Amino acid sequence: MKLLVKLGGTLLESEDSRNSLALQLTALVDAGHRLVVVHGGGKRLSRYLATLDHESEFRNGLRVTPPETLDAVLRVLAGSVNHHLVAELQKAGAKAVGLSGIDAGLVRAVQMDPELGAVGKVESVDASLLELLTTQGYLPTVACIAGGDDGAIFNVNADQMAAGCARGFGVDRVIFLTDVGGVLDAEQVRIRTLTCGEAEELISSGVAQGGMEAKLRSAMAAVAGGIKSVSIVAGTEPDILARVLAGEDTGTTLLP
Repeated sequence: MKLLVKLGGTLLESEDSRNSLALQLTALVDAGHRLVVVHGGGKRLSRYLATLDHESEFRNGLRVTPPETLDAVLRVLAGSVNHHLVAELQKAGAKAVGLSGIDAGLVRAVQMDPELGAVGKVESVDASLLELLTTQGYLPTVACIAGGDDGAIFNVNADQMAAGCARGFGVDRVIFLTDVGGVLDAEQVRIRTLTCGEAEELISSGVAQGGMEAKLRSAMAAVAGGIKSVSIVAGTEPDILARVLAGEDTGTTLLP
Protein backbone atom coordinates (compact mmCIF):
# COMPACT_ATOMS: atom_id res chain seq x y z
CA MET A 1 0.00 0.00 0.00
CA LYS A 2 1.14 3.54 -0.71
CA LEU A 3 0.92 5.63 2.45
CA LEU A 4 1.71 9.16 3.49
CA VAL A 5 2.08 10.03 7.18
CA LYS A 6 2.22 13.66 8.26
CA LEU A 7 3.89 14.31 11.60
CA GLY A 8 2.89 17.40 13.56
CA GLY A 9 5.82 19.40 14.84
CA THR A 10 4.71 19.07 18.46
CA LEU A 11 5.21 15.30 18.24
CA LEU A 12 8.86 15.80 17.29
CA GLU A 13 9.72 17.89 20.33
CA SER A 14 10.84 15.04 22.59
CA GLU A 15 13.31 12.27 21.89
CA ASP A 16 10.94 9.66 23.34
CA SER A 17 8.16 10.70 20.96
CA ARG A 18 10.51 10.72 17.97
CA ASN A 19 11.77 7.29 18.95
CA SER A 20 8.27 5.82 19.22
CA LEU A 21 7.16 7.27 15.91
CA ALA A 22 10.36 6.20 14.18
CA LEU A 23 9.84 2.60 15.29
CA GLN A 24 6.24 2.65 14.04
CA LEU A 25 7.15 4.18 10.70
CA THR A 26 9.99 1.72 10.20
CA ALA A 27 7.61 -1.15 10.91
CA LEU A 28 5.36 0.06 8.08
CA VAL A 29 8.24 0.03 5.63
CA ASP A 30 9.34 -3.40 6.87
CA ALA A 31 5.77 -4.63 6.29
CA GLY A 32 6.10 -3.73 2.62
CA HIS A 33 4.29 -0.39 2.50
CA ARG A 34 5.67 2.35 0.26
CA LEU A 35 5.75 5.20 2.74
CA VAL A 36 6.43 8.93 2.56
CA VAL A 37 6.70 11.10 5.68
CA VAL A 38 5.99 14.84 5.70
CA HIS A 39 6.71 16.78 8.87
CA GLY A 40 6.15 20.17 10.42
CA GLY A 41 8.17 21.88 13.10
CA GLY A 42 6.29 24.99 14.06
CA LYS A 43 6.89 24.80 17.80
CA ARG A 44 10.65 24.68 17.40
CA LEU A 45 10.55 27.42 14.76
CA SER A 46 8.54 29.71 17.05
CA ARG A 47 11.07 29.20 19.83
CA TYR A 48 13.97 29.92 17.51
CA LEU A 49 12.34 33.06 16.13
CA ALA A 50 11.74 34.23 19.69
CA THR A 51 15.50 34.13 20.31
CA LEU A 52 15.79 36.54 17.37
CA ASP A 53 13.20 38.85 18.98
CA HIS A 54 10.69 38.02 16.27
CA GLU A 55 7.15 37.35 17.44
CA SER A 56 5.36 34.65 15.43
CA GLU A 57 2.10 35.69 13.78
CA PHE A 58 -0.55 33.35 12.38
CA ARG A 59 -3.52 34.01 10.11
CA ASN A 60 -6.08 31.26 9.56
CA GLY A 61 -3.57 28.74 10.89
CA LEU A 62 -0.78 29.88 8.54
CA ARG A 63 2.50 31.38 9.76
CA VAL A 64 3.24 34.84 8.39
CA THR A 65 6.72 34.53 6.88
CA PRO A 66 8.37 37.88 6.06
CA PRO A 67 11.54 37.64 3.92
CA GLU A 68 13.84 38.30 6.88
CA THR A 69 12.67 35.11 8.62
CA LEU A 70 13.08 32.76 5.66
CA ASP A 71 16.63 31.78 6.60
CA ALA A 72 15.38 30.81 10.06
CA VAL A 73 12.58 28.74 8.50
CA LEU A 74 15.11 26.86 6.37
CA ARG A 75 17.53 26.39 9.26
CA VAL A 76 14.88 24.91 11.55
CA LEU A 77 12.47 22.98 9.30
CA ALA A 78 14.82 21.64 6.62
CA GLY A 79 17.75 21.62 9.04
CA SER A 80 17.49 20.64 12.68
CA VAL A 81 13.95 19.19 12.68
CA ASN A 82 14.45 17.16 9.51
CA HIS A 83 17.89 15.86 10.46
CA HIS A 84 16.91 14.88 14.00
CA LEU A 85 13.96 12.92 12.60
CA VAL A 86 16.02 11.25 9.88
CA ALA A 87 18.65 10.25 12.45
CA GLU A 88 15.95 8.73 14.66
CA LEU A 89 14.46 6.81 11.72
CA GLN A 90 17.87 5.44 10.78
CA LYS A 91 18.43 4.43 14.40
CA ALA A 92 15.16 2.46 14.14
CA GLY A 93 16.44 0.69 11.03
CA ALA A 94 14.82 2.70 8.22
CA LYS A 95 16.76 3.89 5.19
CA ALA A 96 15.47 7.42 5.70
CA VAL A 97 16.37 10.20 3.28
CA GLY A 98 15.90 13.81 4.34
CA LEU A 99 14.34 16.03 1.68
CA SER A 100 12.53 19.29 1.16
CA GLY A 101 10.18 20.16 -1.66
CA ILE A 102 13.06 21.97 -3.36
CA ASP A 103 14.99 18.73 -3.99
CA ALA A 104 14.64 17.49 -7.59
CA GLY A 105 11.74 19.90 -8.06
CA LEU A 106 9.57 17.72 -5.82
CA VAL A 107 7.10 20.46 -4.85
CA ARG A 108 6.61 23.72 -6.73
CA ALA A 109 4.67 26.52 -5.09
CA VAL A 110 3.47 30.06 -5.74
CA GLN A 111 3.00 32.85 -3.24
CA MET A 112 -0.32 32.41 -1.49
CA ASP A 113 -0.89 36.01 -0.38
CA PRO A 114 1.56 38.95 -0.34
CA GLU A 115 0.39 39.78 3.19
CA LEU A 116 1.65 36.36 4.36
CA GLY A 117 5.11 36.91 2.90
CA ALA A 118 6.98 33.81 1.71
CA VAL A 119 4.08 31.45 2.38
CA GLY A 120 3.54 29.17 -0.57
CA LYS A 121 0.56 27.38 -2.07
CA VAL A 122 1.39 24.04 -3.66
CA GLU A 123 1.04 24.33 -7.42
CA SER A 124 2.52 21.05 -8.67
CA VAL A 125 4.26 17.92 -7.42
CA ASP A 126 6.77 15.83 -9.35
CA ALA A 127 6.69 12.55 -7.45
CA SER A 128 9.30 10.77 -9.58
CA LEU A 129 11.89 11.03 -6.77
CA LEU A 130 9.40 9.59 -4.28
CA GLU A 131 8.65 6.73 -6.70
CA LEU A 132 12.35 6.02 -7.17
CA LEU A 133 13.18 6.04 -3.47
CA THR A 134 10.20 4.05 -2.19
CA THR A 135 10.57 1.30 -4.81
CA GLN A 136 14.09 0.77 -3.48
CA GLY A 137 12.99 0.60 0.15
CA TYR A 138 14.02 4.11 1.15
CA LEU A 139 11.88 6.32 3.38
CA PRO A 140 11.57 9.88 2.00
CA THR A 141 11.23 12.33 4.89
CA VAL A 142 10.07 15.69 3.59
CA ALA A 143 10.30 19.10 5.25
CA CYS A 144 7.57 21.59 4.34
CA ILE A 145 9.68 23.88 2.15
CA ALA A 146 8.92 24.27 -1.57
CA GLY A 147 10.63 25.87 -4.54
CA GLY A 148 9.19 28.36 -6.99
CA ASP A 149 9.99 30.27 -10.12
CA ASP A 150 13.29 32.16 -10.40
CA GLY A 151 14.75 30.37 -7.39
CA ALA A 152 12.03 31.43 -4.97
CA ILE A 153 11.71 29.51 -1.70
CA PHE A 154 8.43 29.15 0.16
CA ASN A 155 7.33 28.08 3.61
CA VAL A 156 4.37 25.75 3.04
CA ASN A 157 1.91 24.71 5.71
CA ALA A 158 2.85 21.11 6.55
CA ASP A 159 -0.72 19.83 6.19
CA GLN A 160 -0.96 21.38 2.72
CA MET A 161 2.44 19.96 1.85
CA ALA A 162 1.25 16.52 2.92
CA ALA A 163 -1.93 16.79 0.86
CA GLY A 164 0.02 17.89 -2.21
CA CYS A 165 2.58 15.10 -1.93
CA ALA A 166 -0.19 12.58 -1.31
CA ARG A 167 -1.99 13.57 -4.51
CA GLY A 168 1.20 13.67 -6.56
CA PHE A 169 2.42 10.31 -5.24
CA GLY A 170 -1.04 8.76 -5.59
CA VAL A 171 -1.25 7.26 -2.13
CA ASP A 172 -4.04 5.02 -0.91
CA ARG A 173 -4.29 6.62 2.54
CA VAL A 174 -3.12 9.68 4.41
CA ILE A 175 -2.66 9.74 8.18
CA PHE A 176 -2.25 13.05 9.99
CA LEU A 177 -0.58 12.45 13.35
CA THR A 178 -1.28 15.39 15.62
CA ASP A 179 -1.45 16.32 19.31
CA VAL A 180 -5.24 15.99 19.55
CA GLY A 181 -7.45 12.93 19.39
CA GLY A 182 -9.35 13.90 16.26
CA VAL A 183 -11.85 16.52 15.13
CA LEU A 184 -14.30 17.71 17.79
CA ASP A 185 -17.85 18.97 17.33
CA ALA A 186 -19.37 22.02 19.03
CA GLU A 187 -19.86 19.96 22.22
CA GLN A 188 -16.22 18.87 22.17
CA VAL A 189 -17.15 15.30 21.26
CA ARG A 190 -14.94 13.41 18.83
CA ILE A 191 -16.37 13.01 15.35
CA ARG A 192 -15.65 9.53 14.00
CA THR A 193 -16.19 10.16 10.27
CA LEU A 194 -16.67 13.29 8.18
CA THR A 195 -17.58 14.06 4.60
CA CYS A 196 -16.09 17.09 2.89
CA GLY A 197 -19.43 18.87 3.18
CA GLU A 198 -19.58 18.25 6.92
CA ALA A 199 -16.00 19.43 7.32
CA GLU A 200 -16.84 22.63 5.43
CA GLU A 201 -19.76 23.19 7.79
CA LEU A 202 -17.48 22.87 10.83
CA ILE A 203 -15.23 25.53 9.34
CA SER A 204 -17.98 27.92 8.27
CA SER A 205 -19.69 27.66 11.66
CA GLY A 206 -16.47 28.48 13.47
CA VAL A 207 -16.20 25.14 15.27
CA ALA A 208 -12.98 24.28 13.42
CA GLN A 209 -10.55 27.20 13.53
CA GLY A 210 -6.85 27.95 13.20
CA GLY A 211 -4.70 24.85 12.88
CA MET A 212 -7.67 22.49 12.68
CA GLU A 213 -9.20 24.56 9.89
CA ALA A 214 -5.94 24.31 7.93
CA LYS A 215 -5.79 20.59 8.60
CA LEU A 216 -9.37 19.99 7.45
CA ARG A 217 -8.91 22.05 4.30
CA SER A 218 -5.80 20.04 3.46
CA ALA A 219 -7.62 16.76 4.14
CA MET A 220 -10.48 17.88 1.92
CA ALA A 221 -8.03 18.73 -0.88
CA ALA A 222 -6.46 15.26 -0.56
CA VAL A 223 -9.84 13.52 -0.79
CA ALA A 224 -10.86 15.73 -3.72
CA GLY A 225 -7.62 14.66 -5.40
CA GLY A 226 -8.59 11.00 -5.26
CA ILE A 227 -7.23 9.85 -1.90
CA LYS A 228 -9.57 7.22 -0.45
CA SER A 229 -9.41 8.41 3.16
CA VAL A 230 -7.60 10.81 5.46
CA SER A 231 -7.31 9.99 9.16
CA ILE A 232 -6.61 12.62 11.82
CA VAL A 233 -5.41 10.91 14.99
CA ALA A 234 -3.37 11.47 18.15
CA GLY A 235 0.24 10.62 17.45
CA THR A 236 0.90 10.25 21.17
CA GLU A 237 -1.15 7.06 21.44
CA PRO A 238 0.83 3.79 21.49
CA ASP A 239 1.08 1.85 18.20
CA ILE A 240 -1.33 4.33 16.64
CA LEU A 241 -0.30 3.71 13.03
CA ALA A 242 -0.87 -0.05 13.20
CA ARG A 243 -4.19 0.52 14.95
CA VAL A 244 -5.41 2.98 12.32
CA LEU A 245 -4.48 0.64 9.48
CA ALA A 246 -6.21 -2.23 11.31
CA GLY A 247 -9.44 -0.22 11.27
CA GLU A 248 -9.65 0.63 14.96
CA ASP A 249 -12.16 3.34 15.87
CA THR A 250 -9.81 6.16 16.79
CA GLY A 251 -9.50 9.79 15.73
CA THR A 252 -11.48 11.16 12.79
CA THR A 253 -11.55 9.86 9.23
CA LEU A 254 -12.49 12.08 6.30
CA LEU A 255 -14.16 10.18 3.49
CA PRO A 256 -15.27 11.17 -0.04
